[in-house]
Amino acid sequence: MEIRTGLTFDDVLLVPGESAVLPSQANTTTHITRDIVLTIPILSSAMDTVTESDMAIVMAQAGGLGVLHRNLDVDAQAQAVRQVKRFESGMVVNPVTMRSDETLGQALALMKRHKISGIPVVDAVGNGGPGKLVGIVTNRDVRFAENPEQPVSELMTHAGLVTVSPGVTQDEARRLLHAHRIEKLLVVDAAYRCIGLITVKDIERAVTYPNATKDATGRLRVAAATTTGDAGFARTEALIDAECDLIVVDTAHGHSVHVAAAVERIKRLSNSVQVIAGNVATAEAARALAGAGADCIKVGIGPGSICTTRIVAGVGVPQLTAIMDAAEAATKLGIPVIADGGLRTSGDIAKALAAGAAAAMVGSMLAGTTEAPGESFLFQGRTYKSYRGMGSVAAMARGSADRYFQQDIKDQLKLVPEGIEGQVAYKGPAKDVLHQLVGGLKAAMG
Repeated sequence: MEIRTGLTFDDVLLVPGESAVLPSQANTTTHITRDIVLTIPILSSAMDTVTESDMAIVMAQAGGLGVLHRNLDVDAQAQAVRQVKRFESGMVVNPVTMRSDETLGQALALMKRHKISGIPVVDAVGNGGPGKLVGIVTNRDVRFAENPEQPVSELMTHAGLVTVSPGVTQDEARRLLHAHRIEKLLVVDAAYRCIGLITVKDIERAVTYPNATKDATGRLRVAAATTTGDAGFARTEALIDAECDLIVVDTAHGHSVHVAAAVERIKRLSNSVQVIAGNVATAEAARALAGAGADCIKVGIGPGSICTTRIVAGVGVPQLTAIMDAAEAATKLGIPVIADGGLRTSGDIAKALAAGAAAAMVGSMLAGTTEAPGESFLFQGRTYKSYRGMGSVAAMARGSADRYFQQDIKDQLKLVPEGIEGQVAYKGPAKDVLHQLVGGLKAAMG
C-alpha cells in the first residue's frame, strides 16, 4: 500500500516571482460555470449560520455569490431566492401586481412579504398574464391609512402615471425619474399592460456596485443548496421555478451514486439549469460527477473549522492535495472546481486558487457578520454570533441530516454528528470582510 504525502494550506507558501502588475491592478474575475462569471472568486457557504437572503445579496453585490442553505423549508428557500432576484434589477420583469378591488391589508401583506415599497395596480389578471395598468400604490399612499378593508383604488396614484416602453435606456430612465421627481417608472407594452418596473434604487445600486454578479436581465445572481432523492428533486423544482441561477447538490460525500443520479435528474429537468455537485476529495470523484453532468465540482471533505468528519469517520484528504487532484482531473474535462472548507485567511484563498480552484467557498470568515443569520449576543463584554457545522446535532435536527445520509433517523439522540456548535466574534458588515479578503488575494497576485 502506497501512502502519499498530503498537504494542507499551512504546509505550503507561494513562491514569489517577478510581477508586471500592482496588487490594485490584479484581475480576480473567474468562471465557476460555463455561463456564470464572478468578479471576486468567493462564495458564501450553504450553512444556516452563514447564508440567507441578506448574505446572498451582499455577496452578489460585491461580485461573488451566496449559496442559500437548505435548512429552510422549500417555500422559504424559494422565497429567499425571489428576494435576492428582486432586490436589484435593471428592470423588474413581471413585477408583483394587485387588482384595484383588493384591499389595503392585502397591499401591506404583499409589501412585507416581498420587501417592496410600491405595487402596480391593474384592472385584472387574465390567464396568468399581466393586466392593464390603472395605477400604483406606494408606501406614501398607505402611510396614514388605517382601514385594512379600504380598496387600493381609493388610495393609489392613478393620475399622471409616468410610463415607458420596453427597451428604455438607463440614462433615459434616470432623466425621467429626475424630471418627474419620482422613484418608480412603470414599463408598459402596446396594450398598456404592466410588464416591468424600474426603480431609482436599482439605478443607484448599479452605480454603487458596478462589479455585481448579475444575470442577463440585470438581476442579482443567487445559488441555493438542495439534496438527493425525491425530496431534493422537489426542492430543486421549486428553486428553478423561483429562477435560481445555480443549484448546488450539497452532500458530505459527493462520490456517491445518489449524488450522480441527482445531478443527472436535474439536468434532464432543464437544459439551462447549472449545477454544482459535491463534496469530493479525489480525482476519481471529480471525473464521476463531471460525467454525470455537473457544471462545477465542490472539493472538501472534513477540512472546515467546525467539521468533525475526519475525527468521527476517519475519512478525508488534506485540502490542498484534494484541490490539486480534483482540479487536475476536472480541468481536463473543462469543469471548474471550488475549494470548500479549511480557509481561514486570504492567503489560504490564494493558495487554493494556485492549486487549481476557480473559486473558494468560505463559512467561518463570514460567520459573525451583520448579514449572517441569527441574533448577536453579549458574552463577557464582547458581542458574538452563533456558528455551527451543518453536521452538528442542532443543524441536523433542523433539516440537514440528509446531507450526512441520516435522514431516516428520527431520534435526535441517535444522530451521529459530524460537526460542532460554537460562537464567533461579531465582525461587522460582510462587505468589509470581503474587502479585506479580496485585498489580500490581490496582494498575492500583484
